[in-house]
Amino acid sequence: MISEHRIHFADAKKMTDVASQSVHLVVTSPPYPMIEMWDALFCRQDSVRKALNRPVGTEAFELMHRQLDRVWDELERVLVPGGIACINIGDATRTLDGEFALYPNHSRILYHMLGIGFSNLPNILWRKQTNAPNKFMGSGMMPPGAYVTLEHEYILIFRKGDKRLFKTPEAKANRRQSAFFWEERNQWFSDVWVDLKGTRQKTTDKQLRKRSGAYPFELAYRLICMFSVMGDTVIDPFMGTGTTLFAAAVTGRNSVGYELDKAFQPLIGQGCQQAIELGRRRIDARFEDHLQFVRNRQTEGKAIKHTNQVYGFPVMTRQENELMIPLPETMQETAPSQFNVTYEIPELSAVGEPAAIPVKSQPKKTGQLSLFD
Repeated sequence: MISEHRIHFADAKKMTDVASQSVHLVVTSPPYPMIEMWDALFCRQDSVRKALNRPVGTEAFELMHRQLDRVWDELERVLVPGGIACINIGDATRTLDGEFALYPNHSRILYHMLGIGFSNLPNILWRKQTNAPNKFMGSGMMPPGAYVTLEHEYILIFRKGDKRLFKTPEAKANRRQSAFFWEERNQWFSDVWVDLKGTRQKTTDKQLRKRSGAYPFELAYRLICMFSVMGDTVIDPFMGTGTTLFAAAVTGRNSVGYELDKAFQPLIGQGCQQAIELGRRRIDARFEDHLQFVRNRQTEGKAIKHTNQVYGFPVMTRQENELMIPLPETMQETAPSQFNVTYEIPELSAVGEPAAIPVKSQPKKTGQLSLFD
């Protein structure tokens, strides 16, 4: 298996290098309309700049979203039937010409995605607690002039067409191996995530930090595990610091990313060098969390009826019997902007003995990462 990850420093409104119906999952977070840190990006279109200068907030809001609409149209083209799009977005608050208002970015994206034929699945709210408890908007303790602070963002989840089908024996086996734990399903598929925190940008470049709104690695990691299988292709049309690429590489998926700002290239390169260690820690935590879940359940005298055939530990459901997690091992640059990623792949021995944890079995598989054009 060769997994390819590549980034184009170009506009995602036309993904000319991506074939129609070749992508299985979208995980992205666009620039947020009506958030000042992204004004310069949207104001490349003169009509947006003029609307903000007049100022007419509702007009600027609509014109900004029309720029994003062109990217969503391309996603409809490149996604396979049954493919999933996960769009992380926050609403905006802004005062223009003395008038304070909320601009509902999530509603505007929903409106367009439904209009081009996507189905909206249950969405996720996650608490992005970037405001201190004593921060507020408006006139303090005097009603009705204080405003609710925004401490959550949306993960809008869409499907293209009907449920995705896995028709061949190989595809069905890969889906079974890409399963997640029962207790992970209960946590991940809740509509409110309260255990994630906003990501502080690590760059020392203050201007670059202002242009980045990266979500945490865990957010991308979960969504990729939830809505794709190993070997799938994940696309991020607003790549930024590369979080989606790192999560795709860790989970054995392919990825394609687009980013207009080439200043992010060094950060993405640094992240690639750290992705292996980050991935191994996350996978170790998954194993430890599951084993602790098993210990707790056994202590409570509750039965666990099934056994994973790869690792030999108890699991709650038959669907977890073939679950396996490739462990990223090395990332080696083989050519300029070309990297090989090796994985330790668990397999049953000839006599059916379970693999050890952490996984030490052979053979290893290689994934090729094409990071930059």
